Amino acid sequence: MIAMQDALRAAIARAGWDRDPPRDPETAEAYLALLATLYATGRRDLPLGRLLEGHVDAVQIVGRYGTAAQVERLHAALAAGAMLGVWNAGLAGEPLILADGRLSGGKSYASGAGVLTHALVTAQTDDGNRLLLVDLAAVPPAIDRDWWRMTGMQRSETHQVRWAGAAIDAAATIGHPEDYVREPFFSGGALRFVAVHAGGVAGLCDRTRDHLVATDRAGDPFQAARLADLYGLAEAAAGVVRRVADDWFAPGNDARLMRVAAARLAVADAAERAIVLAQQSVGLAGHFRDHPLAAMLTDLAVYLRQPAPDAQRLRVGAAVASGALVPSL
Repeated sequence: MIAMQDALRAAIARAGWDRDPPRDPETAEAYLALLATLYATGRRDLPLGRLLEGHVDAVQIVGRYGTAAQVERLHAALAAGAMLGVWNAGLAGEPLILADGRLSGGKSYASGAGVLTHALVTAQTDDGNRLLLVDLAAVPPAIDRDWWRMTGMQRSETHQVRWAGAAIDAAATIGHPEDYVREPFFSGGALRFVAVHAGGVAGLCDRTRDHLVATDRAGDPFQAARLADLYGLAEAAAGVVRRVADDWFAPGNDARLMRVAAARLAVADAAERAIVLAQQSVGLAGHFRDHPLAAMLTDLAVYLRQPAPDAQRLRVGAAVASGALVPSL
């Protein structure tokens, strides 16, 4: 956990985001630069990429909906090493509720629990769902670490958290009710984690190539063919992310959210195929726990399991049927 704290803080500093916090991009170039950082991080380390993407999401949300004073406080905290995440998934039977200044209930899939310094959480209030920026040192949750028993992404420290009547300062409330689900930011933001997934596909290509070269098997024609396919999948995954980002600010791009959904599907399909190819290429050696490929295989397989994939496919199919999405060069 300490190692991940150090790694996340270093990743934020390496991107310059402690001194110049990430904002909502206003140009395609700025959007691509942000996504390229997430892609490169995922290529090296998917759990770290997951946490870095969550940090960007939280900082952008506070910058978008927070008051000037809240943004100023956040920037000061970031300069001092703050690390953020967004905890939105409800805990079954224990919804997070803010009433009379007290926070009770919990969150599931709370990535970075025990790692982050601040969490941006959604909580039910009398006014609707509100965003709260919780200082986790001042208002620590109880963390259930027994729940996250997964085959991959263990280092993302994704746990269940609970508060029981914790006092919350009114200044912690960010924005207005239902701000978290406002479009195009809510659905469009998926492109950030798709970029991390695409980095994971490149990471599989890297590690498979390194293994085959080190074991003097890259010249085998079957292995060469698999490397060619892996390269093609990695390039296709990166290319679809790049194109959606390029088109995001195009005038009249009414289908941009559909394009994000289509990118999510395309990258997931490429990743599934890449996992199979990498396993075929490296064989049993890639399943030893200390092999460089092993963690990337299991981490990517778990990280691809994002919510409602079938719903995304239905949305994209409907957009193709209506003519909103049309293939082009």
